[in-house]
Amino acid sequence: QVQLVESGGGLVQAGDSLRLSCAASGRTFNTYAMGWFRQAPGKEREIVARISRSGGSSYYANSVKGRFTISRGNAKNTVYLQMNSLKPEDTAVYYCAADLEVVLPTTPDYWGQGTQVTVSS
Repeated sequence: QVQLVESGGGLVQAGDSLRLSCAASGRTFNTYAMGWFRQAPGKEREIVARISRSGGSSYYANSVKGRFTISRGNAKNTVYLQMNSLKPEDTAVYYCAADLEVVLPTTPDYWGQGTQVTVSS
């Protein structure tokens, strides 16, 4: 089992950058596929990005491709989401997620509590 704690959210202006971090408990972090989801008010939760156990493979939603970068530091049990050129439509609660599957599924087993990102125009 793994526990996830996100940090790094906040209020920024359009065009700014933020880096989200997700710290995972336990000593088997590199056995989990990791990812970030987000949910905006009145909308369904959607995947933003996911990364493989080794960090060698990643996936991005079309809406963030070229602006967001997911990475992980297995020695630090942490996954990151670097968000550049933020837009108001990026406003949402961002959730870190983990799963023991090779590829992070759409409904991962483990979730963080979420961190709010608000982008003003």
